[in-house]
Amino acid sequence: MSKPLTPVTFSILGPLTVKTQGRALCLGPLKQRLVLGMLLCHPNTVVQVDQLIEAVWDVPPRTARKNLQVYISALRKTLACAGERVEHGSGGYLLRLAEPELDSLRFQALGRAGREAAAEGAFEAAAGLLDQARHLWSGSPLPELRCSELLQAEATRLTNRYLSVCEDWAEAALNSGRASEVAEAVGDLLEQHPLRERLRAAQMLALHRSGRRGEALGAYDELRQQLSRELGLPPSEALDSLYRSILAADGTNGRSGHRVQSDAPVVLPPDVADFTGRAVAMADLVRLAAGGNVTAVVAPAGTGKTTLAVHAAHHMAEEFPGGRICVRLRGEDGRLRSLASLTTELLRYTGLGERVPQDPNHAAALWRAWLADRRALLILDDPPDEAAVRPLLPGTGQSSAVITARSRLAGLAPTHRIELAPYSITEALELLGRILGPDRIHSDLVAAERIARNCGMLPLAVRVAGLKLSVLRHVSLKEYADRLTCHGSILDELVVGDIDVRSHVADEWQHLDGTRRSALLRLSALPLSEAFTLNQAASAMDCPPRTALLEIESLIESGVIVSPVGEVMPHVAVYSLPHVTHIHAREQAARESTRPSAVGI
Repeated sequence: MSKPLTPVTFSILGPLTVKTQGRALCLGPLKQRLVLGMLLCHPNTVVQVDQLIEAVWDVPPRTARKNLQVYISALRKTLACAGERVEHGSGGYLLRLAEPELDSLRFQALGRAGREAAAEGAFEAAAGLLDQARHLWSGSPLPELRCSELLQAEATRLTNRYLSVCEDWAEAALNSGRASEVAEAVGDLLEQHPLRERLRAAQMLALHRSGRRGEALGAYDELRQQLSRELGLPPSEALDSLYRSILAADGTNGRSGHRVQSDAPVVLPPDVADFTGRAVAMADLVRLAAGGNVTAVVAPAGTGKTTLAVHAAHHMAEEFPGGRICVRLRGEDGRLRSLASLTTELLRYTGLGERVPQDPNHAAALWRAWLADRRALLILDDPPDEAAVRPLLPGTGQSSAVITARSRLAGLAPTHRIELAPYSITEALELLGRILGPDRIHSDLVAAERIARNCGMLPLAVRVAGLKLSVLRHVSLKEYADRLTCHGSILDELVVGDIDVRSHVADEWQHLDGTRRSALLRLSALPLSEAFTLNQAASAMDCPPRTALLEIESLIESGVIVSPVGEVMPHVAVYSLPHVTHIHAREQAARESTRPSAVGI
């Protein structure tokens, strides 16, 4: 009868330790620990023999490979109580670990979950998750192994990840009203990492919101002097803008000429650190928003509309000294929130929460009056139609609004529209590279391109693919590309954690009426990922071209079909279905075909 396996835990977010049943295992001589350290820095991934040798020896002896085999054999014996953990393959060695067994894997999972919660506006939950992640840290990583340049680089990489999580936590905690806690925690970190501008910004905001305005201004001046002395650089434009906002919090900032209101609310989801591409759309959005316009960013589900709007808002603090607010117009069930719910939330941000009229129309008027007295930016996320946004839009004054919507909101005027297309292949590969690292992408660029194309170049799908591969380190790019080639299961593959591409497309489907669903079902028979003409659509829908044109234009207005660029005649226009929308429609068509007919029942 085989001996039961013993639970084992590994730690690299501090000194290297391996424990079983509360007892630390003896890990052998330094060179053996260097090998283990490299394997733990790349869990569930093959580390090449040459890379292990480079980590262990500055000048490898002729017997380096044989010596390495000895160290691997010794590690296998040390870890034998936990089963076969060290595997050989593809020119190197792999250490097989589950997430609960390695602190850095738990750290990554908590950090990812925290950032996702923050992106959805759940700042209290985000702060809790990120706080758990940062408390897994037990000191400088791998201090005893930094004699190796490769391990030194790995320790630096881990430290940077830790600091990013601390910055994410600080911003989420600030949004949860925990300014005093942030001020103390960030202050300690900045003693060790004084040039981290994002940390400094969090410290300045925390001090200012804690009533310590002088200390907030002093923190900026300390950084300014240090940057000038050590790097010969000024603080970033964003930090300078924050400084001037705090400086002018009780009056008018003479440098900008804008009155910065002390009650200016900033209620935005966190900006994504790996924002990719969209340079033209970003420039257009900033220009239009700064001009006091109503701008609609329209595109199918998963194209990155909200990400773009929030990214722009984070870069427009100086343009909108009266505040920047993002509010989601749908509830968790996907239904439109009531006007009373929306106005109550918005007026709470303005400090008028105690004076909300019972009549939602009166409350909306009070909200518009607040906007008219300021230069503020409002983001209205995911409205189903024009009626949902009209009561909330600025009437008079200098405030601007950005609406992110799937439908074209054709009845909303005057409105500028920015239509987002899928990524270019360059943008898609750039995002994959930021998530997975450029080395992994360039190791099989052909497979990486197949992954991007099989995701339809949709930003959400590309991101999900990257996040999934970042967890499944043992899955090669080619293997995952092959999985995505099977169209019958592609949406099953595009899910990681609680991010599910199918749910986004299904939500889009749920909000189509029966006529539009029927038209989409028939169009799903067209070749996947290919543009189609009006005549091809009419043939697929088995109807005259004129009828097909009306159906297509209805689907364009709903944001399901991508319309032609420029003014063209219907008989020469080409249309397209977004890749994952097309696949989902095929799934629905297959489901419809298997339902029993009502005839003869």
